[in-house]
Amino acid sequence: MHKDLVNVTVRRGSPEQRAIAVARSQGIARTRDFEAAGIARTNVRRLCDRGLLVRTARGLYQLPNAELSAAHSLAEIARVVPGGTVCLLSALQFHELTTQLPRAVWMLIGSKAWTPRNPPVPLEIVRSRGEALTAGVERHVIERVSVPITVPAKTVADCFKYRNRVGLDVAIEALRDCLRHRRATVDELWRFASVCRVRNVMRPYLEAMV
Repeated sequence: MHKDLVNVTVRRGSPEQRAIAVARSQGIARTRDFEAAGIARTNVRRLCDRGLLVRTARGLYQLPNAELSAAHSLAEIARVVPGGTVCLLSALQFHELTTQLPRAVWMLIGSKAWTPRNPPVPLEIVRSRGEALTAGVERHVIERVSVPITVPAKTVADCFKYRNRVGLDVAIEALRDCLRHRRATVDELWRFASVCRVRNVMRPYLEAMV
């Protein structure tokens, strides 16, 4: 729904009707979304008590009949850490480039960015800056939430950069699958290897696979 139409919708009807409209338009609504629409927290609590809204985590709400995707946790954390980017193991899983099942959502954030104290899902934070933070990011809509996720080539380069945290075997597997399934070109992989400053680390593995 267009943003202007959403703004009109949430200003009409009773507070409860408007709260439901906010939840429907946002997919995963935050407390601040309701407040921005002039809806008091007491109205939100009443809707939860009546089963018309579901509190999925602290400050996060959904409609009870909302369909949850396999990437639901990515949508949740994107609402809590709006300046972050899904990366590393979580991005690999999203792009189907790993057999790993991450126990936490991996997020790339700025070197001085704030992080939530009590996130709705386990969170692994990686900090960076400059082009290594901003390059190679695409937005994917998950449950109506715009979620920034590193593209396959950047994800692979990140895995080599943070190999001490995710494991070199994971990085090599990701590189192999990325090439096998043509998720990125060799030029794209070299570009992000330069961005992440891991050209020398990736070189022997990349040259052996092409």
